Amino acid sequence: MDDPSLLTLALLATAGLLAGWVDAVVGGGGLIQLPALLLAFPGALPVQLLGTNKLASICGTATAAATYLRRIPVDLRTALPLAAAAFAGSAAGAVLASRLPMRWFSPIVLIALILVGGYTLRRPDLGVTTGLRYAGRRHLGVAALIGAGIGCYDGALGPGTGSFLVIALVAGVGYSFLQASALAKTANVATNLAALAVFVPQGAVSWRIGLVMGVANLAGGYLGARTAVAAGQRFVRAVFLVVVSGFTIRIGYDVLRQLIG
Repeated sequence: MDDPSLLTLALLATAGLLAGWVDAVVGGGGLIQLPALLLAFPGALPVQLLGTNKLASICGTATAAATYLRRIPVDLRTALPLAAAAFAGSAAGAVLASRLPMRWFSPIVLIALILVGGYTLRRPDLGVTTGLRYAGRRHLGVAALIGAGIGCYDGALGPGTGSFLVIALVAGVGYSFLQASALAKTANVATNLAALAVFVPQGAVSWRIGLVMGVANLAGGYLGARTAVAAGQRFVRAVFLVVVSGFTIRIGYDVLRQLIG
């Protein structure tokens, strides 16, 4: 990746700030941050973009997770197995990243976003309160399965992981949006760490760019987590729908352009 100008660095930092805020509230900051890197470095290898994005993202996710844990009661008996499974899945996904054709990226994410957005929109009371669907080992098994599956996606591609974790924990396990966001951030820290453990030895991380974006992402993550806690469940749900809708339009345009081209 070429050395960027100060203007490019400033724009990337702005994208990191916004991505950190969105990611802390509902997840999906990578759908802001990764396209920004792609626009700034169109000739970079996919693995370089993914590795640098992970370095920036972990700064925000770690800050958001710590902020949530101080303010929202999170069951560590669920959070730890979820994070461990997400770590393993992400490491496997990162190994696959260099082998995955990038032309698959946009269609996969678009289909997932449409399903997630449609399901949430049709159920207005989804995620307003916590009503766990399972107990004991079955609860932990479902949480671990979610962590492993979405963790693998995060390591291989990444954008939208937080949103997918949130909706899976809300719809599949029965958490409220706010508690799901707190758990998702814990799992996100694990997935980012696992991916970096694969990308760093490959020399795929641009430290200067990643750390500049990471500082901005950290600030956004802190502000986003505090906003979500203060505003409550319905605010998080509303932001979730806005973010998913925006990403669906943006990625839908990319897919249509690929088909026409």
